[in-house]
Amino acid sequence: MMSPEEITKEELKAKAERIKLFIMDVDGVLTDGRIILGEDGQELKSFNVKDGAGIKLAQQSGIRTAIVTGRSSQAVTRRADELDIEEVYQGISDKTVVFEELITKYDLTPDEVSYIGDDLADILLLKQVGLSLTVPNGVDEVKQEVDYITNNPGGDGAIREVIEMILKLKEV
Repeated sequence: MMSPEEITKEELKAKAERIKLFIMDVDGVLTDGRIILGEDGQELKSFNVKDGAGIKLAQQSGIRTAIVTGRSSQAVTRRADELDIEEVYQGISDKTVVFEELITKYDLTPDEVSYIGDDLADILLLKQVGLSLTVPNGVDEVKQEVDYITNNPGGDGAIREVIEMILKLKEV
């Protein structure tokens, strides 16, 4: 796998053109990584409406969307419901297991999947997908393994940015 500095626009376009499934991590990617705990134990997360609009754009253009996250949160369940994200997996320690299930379920090859993650637990999956992505607030080890690092930080339009990039490169 090439580093983001080494991949050419043509190579990025070739990878993007194949994408049929877009998988997202949550904390640090779909959110800014902060977790707010209320006195009653309720977990609160902040989501960006631009990212939600980007997810809808992906779905409208025929790209399936999925969430695979290590934590479990009612906030994630609610946001996924609002955005009609069909595939939501929470409390997952080995994300590659879910990846294998999804490519089998939808009869996809690994090259037809994109994943955006930001932490060490994401590296194994990032190495298996056709288009690997992270955010500027991701850990250095992840940044060294991906095809593209967003300009926008996690929780602040990064998802919208990469979906628009994929759609433009696909010329949808």
